[in-house]
Amino acid sequence: MKSVLIVDDHPVVRAAVKIVLVQEGFKQIYEAASGNEVLPKIREHMPDLVVLDLVMPSLDGLTVLARIKTSGVPCRVLVFTSLEPMFYQDRCIHAGAASYVAKTNDLQHLHKAVQAVMAGYTYFAQLPSASVSLNSMQLSEKQLIDKLSDRELTIFQHLARGISNKAIAEIMHLSHKTVSTYKTRLVGKLNVESAVYLRDFAKRNHLI
Repeated sequence: MKSVLIVDDHPVVRAAVKIVLVQEGFKQIYEAASGNEVLPKIREHMPDLVVLDLVMPSLDGLTVLARIKTSGVPCRVLVFTSLEPMFYQDRCIHAGAASYVAKTNDLQHLHKAVQAVMAGYTYFAQLPSASVSLNSMQLSEKQLIDKLSDRELTIFQHLARGISNKAIAEIMHLSHKTVSTYKTRLVGKLNVESAVYLRDFAKRNHLI
């Protein structure tokens, strides 16, 4: 009997994904709304598949992926997220994901991804060639983003969304000083004049 864990903090999204999974023959469907619920639920239910969002409370999806990989628990992970695949798909591949589907796609892509992963294959978007599709500024900015660590990228997105240092520290279980250090580091790494410009940088690259 096929089982799955849906991880997303939006009930409406979980409901839509559940419909797809029922149509794909899953009988045991479990749900989680935050990142810190994932590993305990995987260990409890041992699902055949995890459908994972990357933007969640407590622990972000990239951190969850890394923890699943290091835990040694046999688990296929399908990432289903609103985040731009150009910046996140490769990171998810390296972290052990078997598929990456953007929420902006038709749900038929989710059906195909589930079928592929359950058959032992991978399912990823074919990303456009950088040399063809990106202008010189976009290319150079993508290169800067690609050099960020997963944690730096996550903090960058939080800052770009206008979340305070204190709130980021609470979300990511870091000290306020550590977040402030990351903020200063990001300004330098992304070559912007100040933290004020982080939001523009993120919007320009479809990161928020």
